[in-house]
Amino acid sequence: MIGRKRRVLLVSPHFPPDTNAASHRIRLLAPHLAAFGWEPTVLTVAPADYEGRIDPALAALVPDTVRVVRCRAWNHRWTRQIGLGDLGLRSFTGLYRSCLSLLEREPFDALFITTYPLYPAALGPILKRRFAIPFVIDLQDPWVGAWGDTVGGGTNGAPDLKSRFTRLIAERLEKWVLPSADAITAVSPATYDDAIGRIGAATTSMRSAIPIGGDDNDFAAVRRSTARTTLFDPSDGNRHLCYVGTLLPLGVAPMSALLTAFARLRVSRPDLYRQTRLHFVGTSNRTIADERPVRQMAERVGVDDIVMEHPARIDYLDSLRVLSSATAILLLGSTEPHYTASKLFPALLARRPILAAFHERSTAVDLLRSAGRPPSIRLIAYESDFQPESLATAFHAELVALLESPEYNVKDTSPQRFAEFSAKALAGRLAAVFDAVHANRCAA
Repeated sequence: MIGRKRRVLLVSPHFPPDTNAASHRIRLLAPHLAAFGWEPTVLTVAPADYEGRIDPALAALVPDTVRVVRCRAWNHRWTRQIGLGDLGLRSFTGLYRSCLSLLEREPFDALFITTYPLYPAALGPILKRRFAIPFVIDLQDPWVGAWGDTVGGGTNGAPDLKSRFTRLIAERLEKWVLPSADAITAVSPATYDDAIGRIGAATTSMRSAIPIGGDDNDFAAVRRSTARTTLFDPSDGNRHLCYVGTLLPLGVAPMSALLTAFARLRVSRPDLYRQTRLHFVGTSNRTIADERPVRQMAERVGVDDIVMEHPARIDYLDSLRVLSSATAILLLGSTEPHYTASKLFPALLARRPILAAFHERSTAVDLLRSAGRPPSIRLIAYESDFQPESLATAFHAELVALLESPEYNVKDTSPQRFAEFSAKALAGRLAAVFDAVHANRCAA
């Protein structure tokens, strides 16, 4: 790109070595922005203030060329005592002070704030007003979704007072933050379209869909390592089907249909059933976890003998080893149309057979359809009102075909589509957003 590199301040409370899924948004994009004329500075939280386990190997994936500034957050050990654990709240004052210091001392041409967590989004309007800097808000997930409405932290996952209050705050923040943003980016068009529809006001903000892509360099790091997954032996003669990721409350129904399909397989094709092992990894989204929700569901339909669940979240490179060692990868969505799994692109880059099931209106469906075809990529799409029996029947048919011949052939896939969602290509999209908001500010 011709001309001097402009400078962007990227605010993300989660960043390596933090193992939270939100860490990957900036980790993947920041290293490639310089190639498109933008010099990034990442503002994040000090490792000592992350609540979960940290992963030095993940931090090693961040190039030394990326400048990272860290602030302190309130200690979770005492904030948990008053019911406050959200990193966005704990780090808000630290992020605010660090933003003030950076913006007062150094020239920046754009401000980018990614959510989740939600609360740092409030920094955007404040800093824009004080420093006249264009700001871009990024939505990794909807701010206002099922939480506090149909699901929550109450008994059996029902909404409770805290989840309803969290939802109320999210609704207020949406109405304040989004109209003041110079641009809105999100992992899918539906994510920002739904948000704009909710705030009930016109906005002239530029909008751009930038999925959470993948980077082949991550798998190169796995290949360079001599470590192997300890969760199973891929050479033991069994077929290992692996699901890596959280089991969301609204993802229970598709998971139940999958397990029901295996119960049918036990009767219809006992030969295939006996040689199959199902591995569910990181289903709790916590680094320490004892509950095994998938195994409990498996017990109810009588397939717990082939189900192995590791509910604790594992380190990132370990998760890539699981995907790379799997006979096939399972990708399951939820009943929410907007849901697009962040694990989609690592699964594609693992180059193993995939069996996926997503809501028909999820962007994952279009991406998977364009990325490849059976037998390498098998896709089941369903609507919000799907019948569990029908979905189980569709799963059963695909499982029989997959287990009979678990093949992956690069000729079934689209290299061009893979390249379109590489970390570098997506960084180019984000840089174009920065170009536009900077040009608009200069013209104003």
